[in-house]
Amino acid sequence: MIRTHILICAGTGCSSSGSAAIGDALEEQLALKGLADEVKVVRTGCFGLCALGPVMIVYPEGTFYSRVTLEDVPEIVEEHMLKGRVVDRLVYKEHEGQELHEVPSLGETGFYKTQLRVALRNCGLINPEQIDEYIAMEGYEALGKVLTTMTPEDVIKVMKDSGLRGRGGGGFPTGLKWEFAAKNKVPQKYVVCNADEGDPGAFMDRSVLEGDPHAVLEAMAIAGYAIGANKGYIYVRAEYPIAVKRLDIAINQAREYGLLGKDIFGSGFDFDIETRLGAGAFVCGEETALLTSIEGNRGEPKAKPPFPANKGLFGQPTIINNVETLANIPQIILKGADWFSSMGTERSKGTKVFALGGKIVNTGLVEIPLGTTLREIIYDIGGGIPGGKAFKAVQTGGPSGGCIPASHLDTPIDYDNLTAIGSMMGSGGMIVTDETTCMVDFARFFLDFTVDESCGKCTPCRIGTRRLLEMLDKITHGEATMEDLDKMEELCHYIKANSLCALGQTAPNPVLSTLRYFREEYEAHVKEKRCPAGVCKHLLRYEIDPVKCKGCTICARNCPANAISGSVKNPHVIDQSKCVKCGVCMERCKFDAISKK
Repeated sequence: MIRTHILICAGTGCSSSGSAAIGDALEEQLALKGLADEVKVVRTGCFGLCALGPVMIVYPEGTFYSRVTLEDVPEIVEEHMLKGRVVDRLVYKEHEGQELHEVPSLGETGFYKTQLRVALRNCGLINPEQIDEYIAMEGYEALGKVLTTMTPEDVIKVMKDSGLRGRGGGGFPTGLKWEFAAKNKVPQKYVVCNADEGDPGAFMDRSVLEGDPHAVLEAMAIAGYAIGANKGYIYVRAEYPIAVKRLDIAINQAREYGLLGKDIFGSGFDFDIETRLGAGAFVCGEETALLTSIEGNRGEPKAKPPFPANKGLFGQPTIINNVETLANIPQIILKGADWFSSMGTERSKGTKVFALGGKIVNTGLVEIPLGTTLREIIYDIGGGIPGGKAFKAVQTGGPSGGCIPASHLDTPIDYDNLTAIGSMMGSGGMIVTDETTCMVDFARFFLDFTVDESCGKCTPCRIGTRRLLEMLDKITHGEATMEDLDKMEELCHYIKANSLCALGQTAPNPVLSTLRYFREEYEAHVKEKRCPAGVCKHLLRYEIDPVKCKGCTICARNCPANAISGSVKNPHVIDQSKCVKCGVCMERCKFDAISKK
């Protein structure tokens, strides 16, 4: 009889830190100690606290171990599993020096206590490769309810009443989209799951697919019934091998259980799903480009209308929802529209998953009710900025989003509020910056990404974003004028107004938002030829303080450009014409005699 379960994260983050080998080692040690029949190792999806991986939870105690290594496994088995003694040094503690008796339960930690998990409800709790575990958590009950007690019109009404909006970035009402497709009375329609998550720093959809793939399959079948479709496709990035593997396992298991395929629940409803692998083109996250790619053509967007709900995949009515949107649907069906709409704000219902990254203590995945403020996410859940540094801005919405300064930290997060302050919800990436971040360089990073990812179909995006990047390069090199700033802003508005798809229409957002809130940094680069954050290499100047310099020669001996001269025990000097701004001299100096200006 199993008395203890060890849940170990087998998502991409922890897997990259060696959680698979740790799981194998645990099973091996348990067998050696004769505990294989009493203690079960369960490989789950993401727990959320990604920076602490590999992580595991021991139940029924609820002990949370973090940063576990292979070398720790014998001690965990010997002490905790055999002798019942918690391994104190591995227990997750929120604060330095916290005693074990002071450690709260995981749900009461700052990271978890204000979260509300709907889309992520099963991630970290079940083995995603075992359909029985999903069924034990009310899995496929929503599909059974829909097929045996509801009409397609009933389903669409519930979705409309719930207020669920698309979580992929556009925020279009899900029920309304389904209604448009349902009104088309044709024999063939399609349901497509957009799992082409390409934003830098975003991993929400990947974590759902890795931790709870059956929730997506169940939701797609519900959507198929609602609109009259019998075929679904999941378009997922090939760079997500764990997600792809678990999707394939889940699809095969659902077919074996009669939950996909012919005559599901004896209702006469047929629905099946296939996966399609994307090659990593960011533009294929745009719905028309995604459909074009599934059809076997180059992923390029098409002008709308017609919209996919009327003419989509293979010319047939198609609804496209992203992974997180779909993950909410079974719970909405089971618990009702009123339950879901009771969370969030007036125009943005429910919860939203965010991937917290950048200069923040608790890097990871969080799910909060819409209407939660940025301050709560960054400081209460995220733990604040490391090293006591000052918060500067948070970038939401990926490369298409904008940078939000400290003055807007108390803004409640919803679709409309973020748009009003120059950003957007996007798919849920949230990258935090501190005082050491140059906002000009930050905007340049995202624009460089969109330039590479532009499909090139329309001139405003293909040429305009490249010209915009060249202007930013001039600024970071100290070669721009104030007239260039005005031209750059004008070009941003031109690109937004004339690009074919959302990639081009939103590409200037990081530039416009940083110009709006951090214009003084741009002006310092242009007028003073200075980077206030000390980041832009071409505007840096390393200098040696003759009072502090002891003439130890370490800097001169390590300079790769031979730009430092001076004799032993005498102050050294940097030849600025030779200096390559690498910073090695400053790193190696033992007397803090070299400064960066």
